[in-house]
Amino acid sequence: MASLVLLPAFRCHYLPKPSRPLGSIPAVRLMIKKTPIIKAVGAGTMGEYKSTEEIKSALYQAVEGLNRGIFGVTSAKKSGILELVELLESRNPTPHPTDNLLDKVDGCWKLVYSTISILGVKRTKLGLRDFIALGDFFQKIDVSKEKAFNVIKFNVTGLKMLNGQLTIEASYKITSKTRVGIKLEKSTITPDQLMNLFKQNYDLLLAIFNPEGWLDITYVDDSLRIGRDDKGNIFVLERTENEL
Repeated sequence: MASLVLLPAFRCHYLPKPSRPLGSIPAVRLMIKKTPIIKAVGAGTMGEYKSTEEIKSALYQAVEGLNRGIFGVTSAKKSGILELVELLESRNPTPHPTDNLLDKVDGCWKLVYSTISILGVKRTKLGLRDFIALGDFFQKIDVSKEKAFNVIKFNVTGLKMLNGQLTIEASYKITSKTRVGIKLEKSTITPDQLMNLFKQNYDLLLAIFNPEGWLDITYVDDSLRIGRDDKGNIFVLERTENEL
């Protein structure tokens, strides 16, 4: 088990999503043959995306209401999301992201979708079926210190709406133009009441969210980041403002 230490808290504030979802963009007849049209299956529906922003809007629509995918997604929905992710990856405006970590990655991010899932016995053991609910997932990247802080929020009913969080601190090293190697450093659950609820199954909780291994940054722009890790997971995060 990782050592339990108190880590500095931080707050994140959301930045606005793309102002117009895909469904609200009026159809435009293509008049110039040289204008590229990207065709794909987005969330199970054939669509044509003429810009990266339209693909991003479609992706936001596809993941809406899925609780970040943590509690499972249907195969059809998952396939549609994957195709949109792959479309964005094929148009990555930052082909060498580790050369641009300070400009493109440094700061605070909020998870909007992941293929990590907590199902069946795992969900029951962690109390996530009854009285413990998952809140937001945040990640703070500090490029100057080569550190990443992952924060998973929890809400507990029946205990005066107790709020708490699991905080994981990890260090990273650049290993290629797209990849970083990640090492788990410290973890903690606050407040103590929440730690007591998870104590028996803390190893299980940490195993689910343990970032150790490597991560490929497959897409990053000023507002959206996509990553794939050595365990086969996909992560989609949106940039937020932050206060330390």
